[in-house]
Amino acid sequence: MQEYPWKHHRRFNAYAQYFERTFGERIQKVTIDAGFTCPNRDGKLARGGCTYCNNDAFNPSYNTPSKSVKQQIEEGIEFHANRYRRASQYLAYFQAYSNTYKPLEELKRIYAPALEQEKVQGIVIGTRTDCMDEEKLKYFADIAKTHYVILEYGIESCYDKTLNLINRGHDFQSAVDMIELTHSYNLKVGAHMIFGLPGESREEMLAEAEILSELPLNNIKFHQLQIITGTAMEKDYAKHPEHYQFFELDEYVNFMVDFVERLNPNFVIERFAGEVPPRFLAGPGWGKIRNDQILQKIERRLEERDTWQGRLFQS
Repeated sequence: MQEYPWKHHRRFNAYAQYFERTFGERIQKVTIDAGFTCPNRDGKLARGGCTYCNNDAFNPSYNTPSKSVKQQIEEGIEFHANRYRRASQYLAYFQAYSNTYKPLEELKRIYAPALEQEKVQGIVIGTRTDCMDEEKLKYFADIAKTHYVILEYGIESCYDKTLNLINRGHDFQSAVDMIELTHSYNLKVGAHMIFGLPGESREEMLAEAEILSELPLNNIKFHQLQIITGTAMEKDYAKHPEHYQFFELDEYVNFMVDFVERLNPNFVIERFAGEVPPRFLAGPGWGKIRNDQILQKIERRLEERDTWQGRLFQS
């Protein structure tokens, strides 16, 4: 039987097993909307945000900045206690928009109620690399002495042509620089990628596996492009559908297997695909199939091809 470096039977370095190794039990993330915005929404860099982005599409119903952080955590724990009865410990996931886009003293006031919760073992911070600095990294490094901390950066693409097209407001090298700086503070780093962005070929997307594998990442999330209502991309897609090429489901499954084969086996894969409520979809989708079903298809294809994460990775 093939032995994998992540010490469990699945053919990729799975998030669930990573948490079990780290905490000795199942742990669940509780999402929080603390009322942040982004520098390319409020006019500092641009307005309108990234062309694909509408946070309402993935925020749980109990998340709203009109509720305190403490209330959102309590309601999230109650929700997950009913849905995932095995979970008794939680991570506070600051998800909506850029969750370090405030002065440090304000951040301390925002995060404090989460860190004070008895059942919360740590924080997950979703943000942009251009919303981080060394002062904030020192603060997170202090928290990491007593709590689990991971900073999740949106990379989305390794190609500047694409980052310009989707209005990210920064280039790829600046993301690399901040990821490396974050790692130098002994902080865990997560990354988010989107596959299928306009203008990128399958070969270019596949090549990103080698580019990303050189970065000091702990966790990584993948998301197929979806056209979400209320976004600039929805308007562009309506005018220029010929600029967009979407993955069919089986095609995406095969692509992900090709990608994972080339990916650094030390990276924990948190998610293979994105999922939004159907009412938010303004373009082609995969019907009512859920992420767990997509995961099953990918795992089955890994078995059929007798391959695994990192099989073709060369350090």
